Amino acid sequence: MSPVFGGAWGIVEMDMTWITDRIAVGGGIWSPENMQVVARAGITHIVDMQIEYDDTPLAKPHGIQVLWNPIDDDFQLKPPEIFRKGVDFALDALDLDDSKVFIHCAAGIHRAPMMTLAVLCSLGWKLDDAIQVIETRRPVVDFAEVYVESVERFLDLEPESAK
Repeated sequence: MSPVFGGAWGIVEMDMTWITDRIAVGGGIWSPENMQVVARAGITHIVDMQIEYDDTPLAKPHGIQVLWNPIDDDFQLKPPEIFRKGVDFALDALDLDDSKVFIHCAAGIHRAPMMTLAVLCSLGWKLDDAIQVIETRRPVVDFAEVYVESVERFLDLEPESAK
C-alpha cells in the first residue's frame, strides 16, 4: 500500500508500484506532498514520461535527479530515441549504490510501463517475463500492442537484446 496523506484535495494516495526492489512504476506526482512521499520511499532518480508536467522543480529540493522524457500517449509507434534516453538514464542510476528509480507518466498505465519494459529488457530480462512481472505487480497496466512493438523495435537496435 502506498503512503497516504491529507492535502487540499482531501486524502491523496501516491500511485507507485515496486516492480523490483529498485525500480518502481506509477502515475503522476503533481504536488510537493507527493514528491515528499517519493523521496521518503528512497527514490533517487525519476524518468518522467508524461508530456503533461515536468517534475524537475518538485524534485530539486529533495536532490532527486529527473529525466523529463515526454511522449504523448497517442497509441502511435514511439521512436527508439525516447527509449535510449530513458534506458541510459535508468541504467546509469542503477549503477549507483543505493539508488532507486521511479518511472512514471500521468496514470501509470501505458507510457511508464512501456519504458519500464525497455529498462528491464536492457537489464537482461526476457520480454515476455518482464511483461508478466509488470502486469502481475501492477494490474492496471495496459500493454498496447503498438507500445510493445515500439519496445521490440528499440531492442532490435540493441547489441545485447534480451528479446
